[in-house]
Amino acid sequence: MTRTINRSVYGDLLAQYQPKAIETEAENEAAIVLAESLEHRQRTPEEDALLELLVILIEKFEETTYPLPNVGAEQMLLHLMEARNMKQEELVGVIGSRGVVSEIVNGKRSISKAQAKVLGELFHVSPSLFI
Repeated sequence: MTRTINRSVYGDLLAQYQPKAIETEAENEAAIVLAESLEHRQRTPEEDALLELLVILIEKFEETTYPLPNVGAEQMLLHLMEARNMKQEELVGVIGSRGVVSEIVNGKRSISKAQAKVLGELFHVSPSLFI
């Protein structure tokens, strides 16, 4: 569905906030504050468009400034499990049998696309972290 926005109102918002490519941590923080203020209220279609633009700018800055380390899927799984104080037994039945979970956790078996999808939902992350 195509969003209809009032170009004049949107132009006024752009003139007021003057979004641009984020180059510093201070600019990133300011963009985050603005995005959060927009996110937590009823928005006009023009504010929705501004919020979408801010999110793109913030994500680009953060992906460039704070790249994720290139770790394997199993290491990512172990990290997320540790962060949640989760034991491998808690994955039994979620991604497979006790043996399958053990093989995945110990790096003897790769995580399938279906398992990655389930893990992404479980940990609220992109399934691509596990592939």
